[in-house]
Amino acid sequence: MGFYQYHVFFCTNQREAGEACCADFDARGMRDYVKKRTKELGIHHEGGVRINIAGCLGRCEQGPTLVVYPDGVWYTYVDKDDLDEIINEHLLNGRVVERLLI
Repeated sequence: MGFYQYHVFFCTNQREAGEACCADFDARGMRDYVKKRTKELGIHHEGGVRINIAGCLGRCEQGPTLVVYPDGVWYTYVDKDDLDEIINEHLLNGRVVERLLI
């Protein structure tokens, strides 16, 4: 097993004006929200879950993006409800949230 059960990377890239990017969707704020929630749930620790910022993940046209490793599962999201579903289903229970896959 790796250092973390799940390592989540949020694209927070800011592109030139007019180009689609994750930063347009408050990606940094959404990452902060997930990090806070995983800490509150007691799963943000060595051997558990780690939440990180990433540069461009190269999927800007598909909306805000995050990826969960080691599973290699790519998600998009609209709001905190979507992120809560990813936390509850994937990070807590190991179930992929099919409707948010990209």
